[in-house]
Amino acid sequence: MNPPTPSDKEVAGRAAAALVEDGMVLGLGTGSTVDHFFLALAERIRDEGIMVRGVPSSRRTAARATELGIPLTDLERDPEPDLVVDGADEVDPELRLVKGGGGALLREKILASLGRRVVVVVGEGKMVERLGTSFLLPVEVTPFGHSAVLKRVAALGRCQAFLRTADDGQPFVTDNGNYVLDCRFDRGIRGPAALHARLSQIPGVVEVGLFLDLCDLVLEGRSDGTVVEHVARKA
Repeated sequence: MNPPTPSDKEVAGRAAAALVEDGMVLGLGTGSTVDHFFLALAERIRDEGIMVRGVPSSRRTAARATELGIPLTDLERDPEPDLVVDGADEVDPELRLVKGGGGALLREKILASLGRRVVVVVGEGKMVERLGTSFLLPVEVTPFGHSAVLKRVAALGRCQAFLRTADDGQPFVTDNGNYVLDCRFDRGIRGPAALHARLSQIPGVVEVGLFLDLCDLVLEGRSDGTVVEHVARKA
């Protein structure tokens, strides 16, 4: 019997794990596709004996890495990861991203900004012509004044903002103790850079789930078991 064809997420995660070199410090993202990277990385640690250290972007990632035997470090000891591997909720043709579906956008963006190389793994359906068309834009905000911040975000125009809630109906709280607004834009986000700038100027906004010029390579897994590489165009 032939083995089952790996999923689109699995082939993307395995392709990213193949980029890891012995001795690297890794930035470890958060999400379901990245979990396949963790599984493949753990296999390489076990079978090949490679030595790596990972900086986790969330408590969930830290727990998963520990479970799989991936050694952890932090940015105080290793402030410049060699390779950051993360997922994305949307990717446009310029490799601009929407991230934050898992609520780890602040720490993910810190890691992406510090990494020497940033690789994003996605499955089918994540590549879009315009950001904001298939996924709401997460915006991390302070609990203090969050209702007023929500109104100011919505006042930007063509935007509906919703406070993210947990399963118990209470506000979802990030690892940083903040809340998340999920924002729907009419016909998507037409000017990601301008929107990012405007949102960032609102007091109470901690971080915006638009990742601009922070991705070097996207590995898009396909359901037929292939991986398509999308390489960032350098200025």
